[in-house]
Amino acid sequence: MEGEESELPSTLEAKKPRRKIKVRVTGIPGIGGRRPITPDASRRGLGLLRLTWRGKLVLSFVAEALVVLGWAAVARQLAPDSNTSLNRFDAIIVLGSPTDSDGNPTPTQLARVTEAVREYERGIAPRLILSGGPVQNHFVEAEAMARSAHALGIPESALFLESKAWSTTQNARYSVAIMRSHGWRSAEVISSQAHLPRAAMVFARLPIEWRTHAAPPLEPESGSDVFARNADETIKTARYLVWNRWVEPWQP
Repeated sequence: MEGEESELPSTLEAKKPRRKIKVRVTGIPGIGGRRPITPDASRRGLGLLRLTWRGKLVLSFVAEALVVLGWAAVARQLAPDSNTSLNRFDAIIVLGSPTDSDGNPTPTQLARVTEAVREYERGIAPRLILSGGPVQNHFVEAEAMARSAHALGIPESALFLESKAWSTTQNARYSVAIMRSHGWRSAEVISSQAHLPRAAMVFARLPIEWRTHAAPPLEPESGSDVFARNADETIKTARYLVWNRWVEPWQP
């Protein structure tokens, strides 16, 4: 028994399986689990590189847009509200706003006309120039505003229509052309509060004496409505600064 017991450990050691040692070689394509670089992989890598450049272009565009919008916001704050100390004018210019789809005045348009009638009744000017063409539909803004003004008591003889303008720049140019044809040299410009800074930038380039006057809304506006109007006008001001004022002609 003692001899058998002495041989048992050696027998177990002989039957014990040997552990295999795996050696992983890295750094050589195709060896050690790393996939070789194929043409498809190369194309994918170049695609990611191109995407990175596209991303940079997008970021660059966004940055430039933010700079322009910032410029527009500052320009709106610095826009003048007059170039004269006059309290009486030759005319009141009412800047147009689109009608609804049936040709009826919207609250924005009616607010501008209503304020112009008040100023007329206060003796600020003896006549109204109503400016605006068929911008968003086939209804002419000036004609719709003239109907509202006449319904509010303004005689037709005191209403002058400018019915071709498609932009604020054209509102100003064409209205000043009417003034010059009659020998009028000064005007009060009426529009919505958010619109007036951009309008002032336009009238500042024209050869008349002027001041702006805001038309209050017919009903109180919510904070979100005011924010939306100002945001929209900031975008339009940016477009004016980088495009319209250089492209549109200025001669009345």
